[in-house]
Amino acid sequence: MKVLGIETSCDETGVAVYDTDAGLRAHALYSQIALHAEYGGVVPELASRDHVRKLLPLIRQTLAEAGLRTDELDGVAYTAGPGLVGALLVGAGVARALAWALDVPAIGVHHMEGHLLAPLMEDDPLGRPEPPFVALLVSGGHTQLVAVDRIGQYRLLGETLDDAAGEAFDKTAKLMGLPYPGGPQLAAQAELGTPGRFKFARPMTDRPGLDFSFSGLKTQVLLAWQNSDKTEQTRADIARAFEDAVVDTLAIKCERALDAAGCDTLVVAGGVGANQRLRARLAAMAAKRGGRVAFPRPMFCTDNGAMIAYAGALRLQAGQRADASVRVTPRWDMALLDAV
Repeated sequence: MKVLGIETSCDETGVAVYDTDAGLRAHALYSQIALHAEYGGVVPELASRDHVRKLLPLIRQTLAEAGLRTDELDGVAYTAGPGLVGALLVGAGVARALAWALDVPAIGVHHMEGHLLAPLMEDDPLGRPEPPFVALLVSGGHTQLVAVDRIGQYRLLGETLDDAAGEAFDKTAKLMGLPYPGGPQLAAQAELGTPGRFKFARPMTDRPGLDFSFSGLKTQVLLAWQNSDKTEQTRADIARAFEDAVVDTLAIKCERALDAAGCDTLVVAGGVGANQRLRARLAAMAAKRGGRVAFPRPMFCTDNGAMIAYAGALRLQAGQRADASVRVTPRWDMALLDAV
């Protein structure tokens, strides 16, 4: 089954073709970072308009790279939520129109399920992770620990009570004067920092439970920066201390989640999952307890069409279909999904 995947939930236009027999055939991604940089964040109306401008050319490009004609597609998958309603409607409208014209099934995919399943696309010498496992979904919009009993059957174990980890990275970078998007800039600064010069709390690790909170950590950084000499080295040292605090917090909670779920397989997805210090820390934690951790390739940590094509292919292959209406869900609880 050859499935076209379309991702337009926020500020990246992603398109891919996934073949259930041959794997990922082609993918393309257009980022709107430059468009939104002057505003310091995503402007929803501009994001929607740019998806309109880029989506059809990206579909043509991806099909050409896959060596496929449109009439060779067996299905279309698109992000139906959560996300920005205008941006979601662009992808949903194009996907539904294309599926109707080709007389093939289409299905709306939950954006976070796409992230959660992205590591399962990868070739792994240990084999594809099979449920049950624990998933850490860590991005600019979400920080969640999810017990995956089977594909489509998810139990929320813990989530952030305020800022998501990626959001905290971005806001912390901004308060120290780093350009948009701040998260990658802060991580780059952390590589130049001196470990241990600054020390920040590991939020909510001194109490039971699997929820997160990063707003207080952001405040600690603000006070440290305001009371410092504000040199480049100090900025790097604070960035390192902040990153160490976030990574330690995520690792501690992941280990607790594995214990709570009674399993030793961890799957990590979302934009922050590309952070090299986090990857190393979680890999060491998993090895110590005799388990394993699976990551997607860094390019598939951020929003992309490949994860939507893959998640959609699993559901279409299982016989799931949706009606022809163009419907999106900007707020969507993953626990409400049907099992595959």
